[in-house]
Amino acid sequence: MSQSQIIKTSELSWLDIINASDKEIDYLRKKFKFDQADLTESLAHKHAQRPKIVVRSNYIFLVMIFPLYNRKTREITPAEIDIFITDDQLITIHYNQLVPLLDLFRLCSSNRNERETYLNDGSVMLLHEILDRLYLSFFPMLDHLSLDINNIEKNIFAKKEREMVQEILVIKRNIVYFRKIMQSHQSIINKLIEQKLCLKPADAEIKFFYRDLIDYLQDIWATLGSYQTTIDALEDTNNALVTFKLNDIMRTLTIFSVIVFPLTLMAAIFGMNVSYMPITGTNLDFWKIVGLMLLASLSMYAYFRHKKWI
Repeated sequence: MSQSQIIKTSELSWLDIINASDKEIDYLRKKFKFDQADLTESLAHKHAQRPKIVVRSNYIFLVMIFPLYNRKTREITPAEIDIFITDDQLITIHYNQLVPLLDLFRLCSSNRNERETYLNDGSVMLLHEILDRLYLSFFPMLDHLSLDINNIEKNIFAKKEREMVQEILVIKRNIVYFRKIMQSHQSIINKLIEQKLCLKPADAEIKFFYRDLIDYLQDIWATLGSYQTTIDALEDTNNALVTFKLNDIMRTLTIFSVIVFPLTLMAAIFGMNVSYMPITGTNLDFWKIVGLMLLASLSMYAYFRHKKWI
């Protein structure tokens, strides 16, 4: 269900639209004369789009994707936000998933001082505050990934290799999704800084305030790269330990089968229904055959012990 709210100051209006429908899109087209292609991309849909920045003559349109952690499924999924930026308007369109954005809007709605603080510096600075809060919210997710990686490492060397196979795949999937979502952010922020538009504040100030966002993104990307390297190394280690254990089991079974083979062979030979059989024909035949079997098996066992295979 769609929902829209607006907060205003003398300098700026912030219109927040949740699950935009045709009604809200039609309002934006009539009110602000936004390009139809940009408005069409802002309609509610199931799957996130490709991140982009589009510069028009009188506004900037952003499509940005952010990671969202689902505690139930333990999966990182994409959450989209579409943003229209003009000199005195900021319009955010999203799907009620990004908590930092919702918290900031509620704060500005309920507190006049906060509203004046964040809205009176212009739309680009309000966008900076939104992005700043969203990027800061990524670091707890990174900390969670770090804890998961540390737990995997401990369990691998606690001889729980089999249980860790699926855990490693879960963490690798989340790191890959996280990196895929984040890979376009730095490019979009850089393009936003480079635009020569008549937006407040001036270009020099924009670059100064947005530089910390670039630092956040570089830190996040470097951390994800480190996690990727670490989990790949742990996967290789886990696979090596699993393979070693499997080879050890196969060696044990092979040695056991070789030791037992003389018993099977002799049982088959002396079980043949023939008229003549060596070392038979007395009351001690059974014990002779058992003795030969034991001697053959002990000989095989002694050989493997000599070779230090067991």
